Amino acid sequence: MNREAPDILSPEFAADPYAAYRVLRDDFPLLHHEATGSYLVSRYEDVERAFKDPVFTTANYDWQLEPVHGRTILQMSGREHAVRRALVAPAFRGTALEETFRPVIERNAAELIDAFRGAGGADLVAEFATRFPVNVIADLLGLDRADHDRFHRWYTAIIGFLGNLAQDPDVTEAGLRTRDEFAAYLLPIIRERRAHPGEDLLSSLCAAEIDGTRMSDEDIKAFCSLLLTAGGETTDKAISSLVHNLLQHPEQLAAVRADRSLIAPAFAETLRHSPPVHMIMRQTAEDVTLGGGRVPKGATVTCLIGAAGRDERRYADPDVFDLHRTDLATTTAFSAAADHLAFALGRHFCVGALLAKAEIEVGVGQLLDALPDLRVEPGAEPRERGVYTRGLDALPVRFSPTPAPRSASPGSACTRG
Repeated sequence: MNREAPDILSPEFAADPYAAYRVLRDDFPLLHHEATGSYLVSRYEDVERAFKDPVFTTANYDWQLEPVHGRTILQMSGREHAVRRALVAPAFRGTALEETFRPVIERNAAELIDAFRGAGGADLVAEFATRFPVNVIADLLGLDRADHDRFHRWYTAIIGFLGNLAQDPDVTEAGLRTRDEFAAYLLPIIRERRAHPGEDLLSSLCAAEIDGTRMSDEDIKAFCSLLLTAGGETTDKAISSLVHNLLQHPEQLAAVRADRSLIAPAFAETLRHSPPVHMIMRQTAEDVTLGGGRVPKGATVTCLIGAAGRDERRYADPDVFDLHRTDLATTTAFSAAADHLAFALGRHFCVGALLAKAEIEVGVGQLLDALPDLRVEPGAEPRERGVYTRGLDALPVRFSPTPAPRSASPGSACTRG
């Protein structure tokens, strides 16, 4: 070993983390990063273990998430976690997902695409990806469409807080201010839904009950804050990355156009190859050996998902995007049996994974339907930005203009609030 350890806070890392990840995997599989006070792990087997082994807890979320969200399901363990997860999970799978969520997803995708399909060009990040998942979540919760811009600003501020590894005080202040603004906005609506429930997700959360346990107003507010942030940021970046990956590989794009069932494998491969979340933290409950070294009890472990997904010890040709690869299970990619790491694993596997899959399938499918000759704008060079979360800053595209269907009806979504 004769290379210097990469610094995850350096400009060089922000510009190209993948080169640094290779050095970390090869030479520094366990690295104590002094500036963040955490231990970095970068190999697939070590990140997988940190997600599955109960010695790695989510106690870090007490200081990482709670200041902006309140106490969330991610911080809970044992029976408390099992009951809270059972209260919210049914809304994100099976009949509820198909009958309640999918029509909302389809309507929101169509409305956004109809706004630019006649223009012959668009920035798919600004005009579609950043708006689509936030609009869907707001509509599912039955919140006022007039507030969508506010929701987008809130989730952007919270994501900035969570990824504030350099501890910029302005970013911290913006995140804490958002916590107060979101609580002041949502808590009165929660109380109103308890008194006058509707058919929306927020009303369902208010009514959910298991063994006499119901979610408090604060529980629901914290879950909605988490849902808006995690569901918005990750799906936002995944959509633009997936589309860009396909545009860079015309033969794979042609395969997806011919067989839309390949959207899900393309999504799974994007989560491995260019995930929206590059880092997830855990905290050790006792001294533990990991990555060939020792991590003390109570330490923060930063799991580098972006590095683990490119680990040549686990995947063949890991820097190559290939939706047909045989060493990534796509049938289980959106369940707790997933073998990519973008949704975490174990008891804290992402409860919204199937919602994300539905949004990606609908959103990308409608883009391909509406824009048959979609291509990157000539001369454009889309680039990834970000460290904690990472995605394209813009995706300018060109296509032949097509008129919106006559039956399109913007504004048909729920506007109660």
